[in-house]
Amino acid sequence: MPMARAISKVAPEWWDYTTLDEALLHDAATLSAEDVLQLSRPGFQVHFYDTLEEFYLAEALEYIEAWRHSTLDNPAGICGPIGPTEQLPLVARIVNSLELDVRDAHFWGMDEWVENGRPVSITHPLSFAKADLELCFNRIDPRLRMPDDHLHFPTGDLNAYSRSFDEIRCVVMQGGQGEVKHWAFNDPPRRAGAYLDAPPPPDVYRALGARVVDLHPMTVIQNARTSGGGNVSLVPTQAATVGPRETWKAERVSIWHAGHHDNPFGMRLTALMISKRLPDSAVPMSLLADHPNVHFHYYRKGLGTVTVEMH
Repeated sequence: MPMARAISKVAPEWWDYTTLDEALLHDAATLSAEDVLQLSRPGFQVHFYDTLEEFYLAEALEYIEAWRHSTLDNPAGICGPIGPTEQLPLVARIVNSLELDVRDAHFWGMDEWVENGRPVSITHPLSFAKADLELCFNRIDPRLRMPDDHLHFPTGDLNAYSRSFDEIRCVVMQGGQGEVKHWAFNDPPRRAGAYLDAPPPPDVYRALGARVVDLHPMTVIQNARTSGGGNVSLVPTQAATVGPRETWKAERVSIWHAGHHDNPFGMRLTALMISKRLPDSAVPMSLLADHPNVHFHYYRKGLGTVTVEMH
């Protein structure tokens, strides 16, 4: 009989990376920065940047690259995150400086908070759509900017949002990695029902589309830390998110690790699991092991080390 999976150390009613085999966790912790760089393989590429300026510029240029593919007859775009956000003002500045006409281009927001069963409005202080508009799209010269109906946020009909990935070419799906090892809000599932003893098989999780999800407690605490000054009560416990089903329609998945949203251990673990093709839905990011074109981008100094330091 297979050994029972460990109980989560941080949220016993949930699956997460603390339920993985101890040997895998040990292997991830011992990886040096150069070891991480060597994890590249066909279909999975690791990139390092020595300065934050280069890191965020490269991230911003993915928007420009995607939008340059778009025409009236063959629309294309990028799906982008809130977290990181530092690339967004750079995108607007590049478009304006180059006078790049992006009126035919498209953008998908990855996710949005949900309260009382409804997506929050752009008046909510943590609204992702609000951040996208204020940091990027409202800064683009109106002569050059795409119309509002080319901005797709998961705030209304999620079936229509999902269908748009069939109607418009998603050149890049860009994201960060949270401490619970998600992209967008594809969090690990609860430990309940059919998944009491083992998390959902990878093919079951990959079939999930855009949906409203319950957030792992680790995600709530992280967002309070990174976006709310630690005020956990401000952070909703549900969100609408782009799903794996839409993600697999993106030609490239591009994950950006500056070192702010996850820690040195987590940024190593998912790279190792993707490189070695070890998908496990307790670590949702690891499911990208089965996507044909994944890129991990690291700010070298942000990768840090997995060592004991008492503070």
